[in-house]
Amino acid sequence: MVCGGFTCSKNALCSLNVVYMLVGLLLIGVAAWGKGFGLVSSIHIIGGVIAVGVFLLLIAAVGLVGAARHHQVMLFFYMVILFVVFLFQFGVSCSCLAMNRGQQEVLLNSAWGMLETKTKTDLETQLNCCGLLNTTTDAEERRRYEEDLRDCPAPCKATAKCYTCGDMMLHHASEALKILGGVGLFFSFTEILGVWLAVRYRNQKDPRANPSAFL
Repeated sequence: MVCGGFTCSKNALCSLNVVYMLVGLLLIGVAAWGKGFGLVSSIHIIGGVIAVGVFLLLIAAVGLVGAARHHQVMLFFYMVILFVVFLFQFGVSCSCLAMNRGQQEVLLNSAWGMLETKTKTDLETQLNCCGLLNTTTDAEERRRYEEDLRDCPAPCKATAKCYTCGDMMLHHASEALKILGGVGLFFSFTEILGVWLAVRYRNQKDPRANPSAFL
């Protein structure tokens, strides 16, 4: 059987979905590891990572079962959902690669405001920093920064020489965003490959099936 045939398409699609399942399990495992070692205490962050892992597992399971059985309906829903995920992930990855420092500060401010107090103190302790950014002129944000500084548990507070967490994060933010954007872009192209394989495989006829059967 040549590589463009039915069996090759089936095996390629199954292999791709096994990889997706491994990535989903890895996400769930990393979230559980971070929670177990106390690296992240926010249930929202943990729940978000686990939700992404479970979603990826479910999509991969649908694709795997659809490929194994040559199930037309499952393959159709699989390629539609995977294409939507590709569009979303491609857009987010391009945004990460194109984000400048000003946009990074806006994003950090927004994310910091949504964090729980326990998560903020954990970050301050681990990074040895206090508050987010000390450059804002907004009265509300300034008040929030002073509250964070007053409640900061970081060891550097005793020396009165603390960097802000925002400055420390932004120091490596460009490299981190490039890595995230690059990895996301790579996986987005594997998703469009999965869509192409699903469309190709769905339109192929099983050579072992009854020639008179409707597919």
